[in-house]
Amino acid sequence: MDWLDALILGIVQGLAEYLPISSSGHIEIFRTILGLDLPGEDALQLHVVLHVATVLSTIVVLWKEFLPLCRSFFTFRNDANTSYVWKILLSCIPVGIVGLLFKDQVEQFFGVQEGGGTNLLLIGCCLCVTALLLTFAYLTGRRNQNTSDGRPALAPAPAASGRDITWYDALVIGLAQAVAVLPGLSRSGTTIATGIIIGDRRDKVAQFSFFMVIIPILGEALLDFKKMLENPGAELDWLPLLVGFLASFIVGCLACKWMLAIVKKGKLIWFALYCLAVGITCILW
Repeated sequence: MDWLDALILGIVQGLAEYLPISSSGHIEIFRTILGLDLPGEDALQLHVVLHVATVLSTIVVLWKEFLPLCRSFFTFRNDANTSYVWKILLSCIPVGIVGLLFKDQVEQFFGVQEGGGTNLLLIGCCLCVTALLLTFAYLTGRRNQNTSDGRPALAPAPAASGRDITWYDALVIGLAQAVAVLPGLSRSGTTIATGIIIGDRRDKVAQFSFFMVIIPILGEALLDFKKMLENPGAELDWLPLLVGFLASFIVGCLACKWMLAIVKKGKLIWFALYCLAVGITCILW
């Protein structure tokens, strides 16, 4: 893998991690397009670097909301911020169970292990499922809006319509995140759509979705880093990894801000059409 391949994959990861189009699915699609058949160790290194970059972009973009959460939680305050962090931790339990019990099986879909490879049929089917979820969330948001202000019944609902994240909502959204480990099933799209469908505010569920992925990704990165240390003979090609990291981080910052604005406006239907088109293309391929 050269630096140009890493640049392309970093841009794809940064965009697709936040936009509801599946970063894992698009990484595999672009690996196929670029003809990249990375050895297991190289794929593992790139996987860790790109995902850590997007986690950092989340923290940078949402630092005003992130710092008060850390301050309250780590100083043991009994306030709304601490409760919010506990809801995030609750939402991480399902994906944590999947990661601990089925990590090797899941990695087979991503080519991270030897013998694993790109399955465009699976990616295409999962992208179509993502399209259905986004469409259902879009229609649900329009149908459940408050029309007391005289707007047409099917006008876009305001971002403030709906409730804040409850404990039940956190668990349900967490279950959705656990299912979204499959490539092509967008994590952000699945969690945000699930939150909207069960009645949460669009702006609140988008922010919750971005925060709840921090712990699983960092936990997975630590496990993968441990695996890399257990194989000290593997060489690190620093230039492609650095280029991929910077591309994923910079594009991730922009995409995170863009996605928050898109969700507030209720424009997820356009991504549903995109996922459907790409999904059908993958299936036919």
